[in-house]
Amino acid sequence: MLMRSLLFAPANRRDLLAKFPTLSADAYSPDLEDGTPPGEREGARAALAENLKLARGGRTEARFFVRVNPVGSPDFEKDLAAARAAGADGLVLPKAERPADIAALGGGLPVIAGIESIRGVIDVMAIAACPGVAAVYFGAEDFAADMGARRTPDGLEVLYARSQVVLAAKAAGVKALDQVVIDIRDDDLFRSDARAGRDLGYDGKMCLLPRQIGLAHEVFGPSAAEIDHATRLVAAYEAAQARGAGTIDFEGRMVDGPVLKAAQAILAAEADRSEPAR
Repeated sequence: MLMRSLLFAPANRRDLLAKFPTLSADAYSPDLEDGTPPGEREGARAALAENLKLARGGRTEARFFVRVNPVGSPDFEKDLAAARAAGADGLVLPKAERPADIAALGGGLPVIAGIESIRGVIDVMAIAACPGVAAVYFGAEDFAADMGARRTPDGLEVLYARSQVVLAAKAAGVKALDQVVIDIRDDDLFRSDARAGRDLGYDGKMCLLPRQIGLAHEVFGPSAAEIDHATRLVAAYEAAQARGAGTIDFEGRMVDGPVLKAAQAILAAEADRSEPAR
């Protein structure tokens, strides 16, 4: 399952949701939490089924994860009921802090769990391993606020937590979505931040604007040069194995099992991207 991009839009903004059929995100999230003002949430819930249909635009392959409010909040139960009734493909749970929060969703739909607090980072291994969790995301802004940390361009203040979240995702075998970039007009910053996330092992990035989708796909999808290199490396290694060699010198680098695995992952990602949607 590709998860290079998850595009958010306020659930009460029908005009923005109406643009979703023209976009190419790997997943979409109508947002009943921070994106929708408290006074607008009741109306957003009432219109959710109609707006999801509009946002799909007839695309059976498009995946819609409705972001509900946190467990224990006044809106949580109503959001959950509305998302289920509207035919959401999955749920985004913000501020997940313990496995019990995932259990409170009731099962039946895949969950993207938001790790956005001190407690969530501490328990992220257990959260990521919960049945039904398909992905976790790291919410740097909320985490930094919880820590009393000052946000900086290089993000060192959240690096430990950011690393813990992707580590837990990989251990659990689920997708990891990287932090948002709130400087929405700075595409260079988005690219550099996304590259840092990819270097850590993240599978994709949360997007706040449609134009960030292409930037996320550019960074989290293998480049033509990477695909070419991986193709040649795998072919050379397989030929060497046929001769009984376990390691090879490929273009000046020693290649053994771990390097081969990385090249195979690049080719698998490209095959996943190229496979027609079902």
